[in-house]
Parts: sequence; structure tokens; C-alpha cells
Amino acid sequence: MNTMSSRMGGLLKEKLDQLQCHFTWGPQKETIDLDDMVYRLQDAIIFANKYQAASYNQLAFVNCLQGNSEEAIQNLLEAEKILRENHKAAFERNSIITYGNYAWVHYHMGQLAKAQSYLDKLEMICKPLTDGPRYTAMIPEVYGEKGWSLLSSAAPYYEEAMECFEKALEEDPNNTEWIMGKATVLFRLEAFSGTPESHECSQSVKYLRRVLELDPDDSMAMVLLALKLQELSRKEEANKLVEQALQKRSKDPYVLRYSAKFYREERAVEKASILLKQALELTPHSCFIHHQIGICYKIKLENLGDRNPRRPATQQQTELISQCKYHFGKASECRPRSAIRPMLDLAKVYIINGEYSKAEEIYNNLVKLEDIRPENAQQICLQAGSYELYEKRSESSAISLFLKGVKIEYNSKERKKCKEKLEKWADKKLRYAPHDSRALGVRGLMYQLDGNKSKAIEYFEKALKIDHENEEYLSALSELRLSD
Repeated sequence: MNTMSSRMGGLLKEKLDQLQCHFTWGPQKETIDLDDMVYRLQDAIIFANKYQAASYNQLAFVNCLQGNSEEAIQNLLEAEKILRENHKAAFERNSIITYGNYAWVHYHMGQLAKAQSYLDKLEMICKPLTDGPRYTAMIPEVYGEKGWSLLSSAAPYYEEAMECFEKALEEDPNNTEWIMGKATVLFRLEAFSGTPESHECSQSVKYLRRVLELDPDDSMAMVLLALKLQELSRKEEANKLVEQALQKRSKDPYVLRYSAKFYREERAVEKASILLKQALELTPHSCFIHHQIGICYKIKLENLGDRNPRRPATQQQTELISQCKYHFGKASECRPRSAIRPMLDLAKVYIINGEYSKAEEIYNNLVKLEDIRPENAQQICLQAGSYELYEKRSESSAISLFLKGVKIEYNSKERKKCKEKLEKWADKKLRYAPHDSRALGVRGLMYQLDGNKSKAIEYFEKALKIDHENEEYLSALSELRLSD
């Protein structure tokens, strides 16, 4: 690229950075599992008709990240065609993100004039819609699609997705797509025990009911509502909703998989397995479905009673272990960043079968993960710590892992369990070794977390009498004294 082209490219890039489209939103190559995302978007294009254009838009972005720019252009042509058919009068409002993506893909292909032509189109569309930036307009259609994109990317983006749907609903409060978006984010956030949403776990119920008021045939809203009502012990209504959804959309993999989850929670594991296998035939690459099938096999394995790793497995146990390994493995292989729960489940199956080195390898890899949701990080610490304590008899490693989980400031069930493990260990240790500095320090930290300053100070002082130079105890003591 000569100097003039280079300067033009730089000026163009400044304009492109102002756009609202997939290339300027949070999820980037480092934070999403690209292969898995391609499969999920391809499935959504086939089965989630309402969101086809948005799925094509996001697929164009992922294809471009993978170096498939020509495919990305084809995806955008499909998105544009669908938008023209579905939003005849309001096509321009709905094309802002698509045109932004076009501009970016052409820029990555080195086609600067074409990229500029899309910026010119965006300027013409956005000028009457906003007093703000020249090349974008923050209208409900933009906020809404951004919300769905973030929601389908990865769990760390859920809170931002919620903000987008709320912004979209400010101007368009009866739009079922945005209401369903907000309901779906709430549904997911309520499942994380440390989120503010988990303390008001019926918020999603309100929005799912609103979707069904506006669109009584929305089968996804039915199954998600059924799962929430099941949690709230409103079984009769929940059962009716699942049956109704399955009657309406018996070939929809999303309805099948959430219905299966409902029946699994009802202990109808066989029925859940049948539905999941039907869903897997429709979406064979789905990590979610493989994980759910694996859970069903794991429940069947656990129902046989404890497996003694020192004795040969029965034929039934061998078959169930094999199925668990296969499905948890499948759920993990194309989601190295986000398939944390399937990997933890796979590690448990390895431990049940006495394959300790394989379980240890999983834990060692998971402990190194960064930028993951805090409850997942805490779950890793809890499970890996329990393995160190009970299988390897390595107190020191276990305590380090439990402490790591507790120090993540996020009040999940997993953090509470790490704390309980530490308290139990410290109390037991101090009964026969009252001058163990580590146990005294752990006890001090537990009191500090409980807000009992005087006890925390007492225990940190005791620990420092034995371990004089321990910086962690000195720092904690200093902090406690200053907070008086």
C-alpha cells in the first residue's frame, strides 16, 4: 500500500470505528469460539425464522474473522434480501447494521472505494434519524440487533445485551422481539447464583408472559416460561406450556432441547433423552444438546450407585461411562473457551472411572482460563480443589484453589461452598494443630468475609506470630485496622 492509499485507509478506518455493527461491538476473535458460533448461526438461520437476517449479519462477521471474506459478502447479500422482503417501508432503518458490516468487510478485502460507498449510504440513511454521529443512528432496530448479537456471543456480554434491549424498548415498548430478548437475558442471568437478577428470579416470568400476551404462538416463550414456573413449583401450568409448545413446534430443536431440560428436572430422564436425540438429528453440531444428553447418561450412571474404581465396571456402567465421555467430549471440543460445565462434568466421569490423570489434565487447563464468568471460575476452583483434597490428599493445593474461589468477589453458591470447605478444613486443622499459621490465616480471612473484624484481627495476629513476614496477613491486618 503506497503512502496515499495508506493515509486513505487510515482516514477510512477512523470512520469505520464510529459505526454500530458487529465489527465495533464487544465480541472479538479472542473471546468467542468461532467454529461453534458458525454452527450455531447456521442452525439459527434454518430454524429461527424471526432472526434470520440478524443471524446472517453475525455469520458475515464471524466468516470475516476467519478470513472468509467472500462468504461474508454472500451472508450480507442474504441479510439484505431478507430485510427488503420483511421491512419494505422500513428497510433503511433496518439495514444500518448490514451496511456497516458491508463497509467493514470491503475494508478488510482492501476494497476501500466500496467501503466508502457504504459509508455514504449510511450517512444518507442516518442523517434524518439522528443529531448524533454521521454514520450511525442509535434507534431501537440497532439496539435490538446488538442485544441479540451480544446474547448469542458469550456469557460475559449478557449484562450489556440487557442494556441494549432496555434501550430498544424505551422507544418501542410493545416489540415482541425486544421483549423476548430481555426475557431471555433475564432467564439466563437468573440462573447465575451471584447475579442481582438471581435474587428476583421471577423477573423473566413477567417478560415471558408479556411476549405470550402479544404473540400467543411463541413456543420458545412457552418453554422458557415453563422452566421458570417449574423453579417456582407451579408444575401444572408449566406442564401444560411444555405440552403446548411441543404440539406447535415438534420439529424445532430449540423447543425440543428446553422441553427436554424441563423433563430432566422432573426426573423423566428417558423422556428427556428421546427429545434431545430428536433435537440432535436436526442440529448435529450443537454443543448444548451433547452436554444435555451427557447429563442424562450421568444421572443414569449415578442412579446405579457408587462405582468402585478398584473393581471392574459392570457392562451397564461401562456403556453409560462411554456415552458420558462421548457426549461431554463432543460438547467441549468446539467450545474450548465456553464449554466449562461439560468439561467439569467430563472430569467427574473420569474420576468415577478412576482415570485420575485425565481429570487432572482438565482441571489444570481450566484453572488457567481467563476472562470467564466469575461463577464459572469459582466452580472450577471448587471442583479442582475438591479433587486435590479428596483424591490426591493434597491439602496445600486444595486450600490454594478454595482461597482463589473465595477471593473472587462474586457471591455465588460456588463461592459459598468454597468458603464452607475452608472453614471445615481450618477448624479441623486447628483442633490438633492450634499453631498452624495457614489454618489461622484462613480462619482470619473467613471472619473478615463475615464482617467480624475483631475476630479477624485476632486470628491474623496469631498467624503472624508464627509466620512473621507473611505479606498477605500483614496487608489484611493493616486493612482491618484502617477500616475502624
